[in-house]
Amino acid sequence: MNIKQLVMTTLITTVSLAASAGKPIEMNLWAGTPKEKSTDVNDTAKVWIYLPEKTKATGRAVVICPGGGYSHLALDHEGKDWGEFFTQQGIAAIVLKYRMPHGEKKVPISDAEEAIKMVRRNASSWNIKTNDVGIMGFSAGGHLASTIATHSTKDAKPDFHILFYPVISMMPDITHRGSHDNFLGDKAKKKQEKEYSNDLQVTRVTPRAWIALSDDDHSVLPANGLSYYTELYRHDVPASLHIYPEGGHGWGARTSFRYHIEMLLELKAWLQSF
Repeated sequence: MNIKQLVMTTLITTVSLAASAGKPIEMNLWAGTPKEKSTDVNDTAKVWIYLPEKTKATGRAVVICPGGGYSHLALDHEGKDWGEFFTQQGIAAIVLKYRMPHGEKKVPISDAEEAIKMVRRNASSWNIKTNDVGIMGFSAGGHLASTIATHSTKDAKPDFHILFYPVISMMPDITHRGSHDNFLGDKAKKKQEKEYSNDLQVTRVTPRAWIALSDDDHSVLPANGLSYYTELYRHDVPASLHIYPEGGHGWGARTSFRYHIEMLLELKAWLQSF
């Protein structure tokens, strides 16, 4: 074992022990130079790793992508606040601070793919099964998560995905304009808009999904998630759709969301169903 391997092994062991003790570990996503270069040299991709106690670990893990219109990240109520929910169920949670695209879509995509690959690389040390790694996203983070679910392959392809009030389409009549412009640029071509309208990219091998929306969401039209569910259903992909009467946009883990408890129970039941 060379020095680099020894350092990485020591780091991974430290992460496992500390995160299992209920203290999330923050670390840079990329060990070296990121696969895709960002125009913002100060924007660094990071992860916060929450691991359940070894005796409770089910082997499942989920990478969490907060929302923020591809301009910023709601790291708490759409990220770190979910750590306890998952670890109590024996599920590892990896909160991802992905880099902003600034019109370069491959930047956040490469970060999300690397986060999934990281989990699988460390599966043994973190008590995770390589075939039970999912991705979860909120709003624009939901677009990123559904992009990974419909576009990524091999070690970067998730086994399931969870979407909260997601941006799905990049088509002008239904998309969230801010997310569209930040992800593709404000002069995106129709071909690109179609390619990253993820309802149009669903196939029979798209992983199973759980989707939650609010009927009164005026920021990201509920039609985004509904269209995605329809395509999952049409392609025989197991999916669960939950539309709450009210709540608007961006509630995440906030207890002020009127249907917070119901939402948690429904998500927990779905996670236990497979």
